Amino acid sequence: MIDLTVFAVPVFIATMIAEAAMLRQRPELKGYRRRDTRASLVMGTVNVLINLAMKGVQLAILGWFATLAPWHLDPQAWQTWAIGVVAVDFAYYWFHRSSHDVRLLWAAHVNHHSSEHYNLSTALRQSWTTPLTSLPFYWPLALIGLDPLMILTLEALNTLYQYWIHTELIDRLPVPLEAIFNTASHHRVHHGTNIEYLDRNHAGIFIVWDKLFGTFESEARPVRYGLTKNIGSFNPLVIAFHEYTAIARDLRRASSLRDALGYLFAPPGWSPDGSTLTSRQLRAAAGGRAESGSDAVGEAAPALAG
Repeated sequence: MIDLTVFAVPVFIATMIAEAAMLRQRPELKGYRRRDTRASLVMGTVNVLINLAMKGVQLAILGWFATLAPWHLDPQAWQTWAIGVVAVDFAYYWFHRSSHDVRLLWAAHVNHHSSEHYNLSTALRQSWTTPLTSLPFYWPLALIGLDPLMILTLEALNTLYQYWIHTELIDRLPVPLEAIFNTASHHRVHHGTNIEYLDRNHAGIFIVWDKLFGTFESEARPVRYGLTKNIGSFNPLVIAFHEYTAIARDLRRASSLRDALGYLFAPPGWSPDGSTLTSRQLRAAAGGRAESGSDAVGEAAPALAG
């Protein structure tokens, strides 16, 4: 089967060209940079190829789980599609949140945050390993009776929805939309390295998940994009695998099984001696809030690994 993302490629190209032209009129915004954009496009292209290769595997696994379902929802009914949109987005929220809370999953996801720019090309800076790490989060959807092909289709649509929110050109939408949906403003927060923005707004389509589960933060001050410790490379191989390399380095120096498990499964930034800090520890160290220009923020921010 074909990934729906492939059919969206002409739209990606046209909208990136249009955005780049508009950003030239906005010198206060970073806009596009050739090496950064090229790296994002390479990451996205390889991700699409991996996803295409994985479709059969995903479909087979979901199909097996579907045989265990106590009932099957009618894939022709609009109500089933409505349930599916919400269920897939709920699964995505927990996959995305886990990818920020578990370092081994973060190693797969971190490349999407590695750009210090925020534009539509950043949306295409996709992981080469999340097609594997995301799988278990969608298996339960087949157990509740959703058709496997529908699940894959809705996964693709969920990803496509998130394309347009990677821009600085859209400020805020009307309040009712901002209250329910993930928007450019909400997702800029997610890409921020400001302490109060770290590990916030994990939603795909519906921002209500973050509000329900305590991970929501509104955009209150200018966003600093990238990682708390930027990798300084536009090499796609470095972007894709730098955190796996860092994990391997930490494992080699682990002095106990506890430390080794911590380096793998604790949140990014965890260290046995506290020499590096997680985002939660950074917020605690900053008193739970980060004022613009605060010395505490400037000193603490680089301490988060990755």
